[in-house]
Amino acid sequence: MLLSIALIIITSLFLSQIFSMIKFPKIIGMIIAGIILGPYVFALISQDILDISVELRQIALIVILIRSGLSLDLEDLKKVGRPAILLSFIPAAFEMIAITIFAPMLFGISYMDAALMGAVVAAVSPAVVIPRMISLLAKGYGKDKKIPQMVLAGSTVENIIIITIFASMIQVHQGTQFSVFTVLNVPIAIILGMGLGIVSGIVCVKLFKTYHIRDTVKVLLIFSIGFLFIVLEKALTGIVPISGLLAVMILGVTILKLHDILAKRLVSKFEKIWVIAEIMLFVLVGAAIDISVLLEVGLVALAIIFIALIFRMIGVVIALFNTPLNSKEKIFVGFSYIPKATVQAAIGSIPLALGLSSGLLILSVAVLAIMITAPIGAILMDATYHKLLNHTNIV
Repeated sequence: MLLSIALIIITSLFLSQIFSMIKFPKIIGMIIAGIILGPYVFALISQDILDISVELRQIALIVILIRSGLSLDLEDLKKVGRPAILLSFIPAAFEMIAITIFAPMLFGISYMDAALMGAVVAAVSPAVVIPRMISLLAKGYGKDKKIPQMVLAGSTVENIIIITIFASMIQVHQGTQFSVFTVLNVPIAIILGMGLGIVSGIVCVKLFKTYHIRDTVKVLLIFSIGFLFIVLEKALTGIVPISGLLAVMILGVTILKLHDILAKRLVSKFEKIWVIAEIMLFVLVGAAIDISVLLEVGLVALAIIFIALIFRMIGVVIALFNTPLNSKEKIFVGFSYIPKATVQAAIGSIPLALGLSSGLLILSVAVLAIMITAPIGAILMDATYHKLLNHTNIV
């Protein structure tokens, strides 16, 4: 296992650096490292690691959600208002609808499996988008109309919505029969998940204000609470629906709302954890890919990805309708909503792990979506921001 870990880290860092040098997202290098080291190529990753890959990816997902929650200032949503709220669900909804309609025609799968594929593919990537929006804020681009804040808030909330929908659809997919009560489980799971996150956040802040605890210990406590949320969700399956993933996210949001200074310190801690979590997440996703299946569905998968992107862009246009943004700024927001990576890597393999018939197909489409959209979106944003956005001098 130690040899496998060493190979994973060295190979992924080497390839990610190469891709960074050619202005591609480093996560592409990590996925390729996983494919090379995985069981379908050189089989250099220990089976012990592959056996717990689902749990390792879930840990990475918890890191993503906590980081997002600790960074999602609700005041930003109020400042940018309606466009950010609409961007948080309209583009993703259009993309999910497109995949649900066209995937059964192209792949011959059921509409339920197609909807699940849509939930996996639909989210924009915080790993690609957030660092670029923060950089634009620092440089003063788009600041006059709060475009970076709009994209930050909209894309972050979109991730919450997509992950919640995906978790709910998995529950429906695993149900023995479909009923009105099954549909009602979704809002119940969301409400209970939010309530659990809020209460836990309040308790955490009270604890941290009452007792002197090192930030590193606070991170470990928050991490442990996140694990317990997931365990609780599984333990209550079939009894009470609850979204453990949403609870994790709302926990972070609550801490930021009640203790913003602490939240900013904790974000820096989770960013350090993300360095290793990101490597394991994308390498293990690459390792799960059977190259022969990826090649087999390649052209058809490309078709569904580009159809979905067209619908997503239509959704962006609708979300930005009747806003102060000019056409150039709307085009940039559209570019910023192209990249996919983090959420697809975190949840793309779950249907396969659960033994769903279309699991491998869904994972293959998710990985191909990452490989295609992450570099395209990153390159378009980096190459056009100074042409499409107004510049404001930073005082």
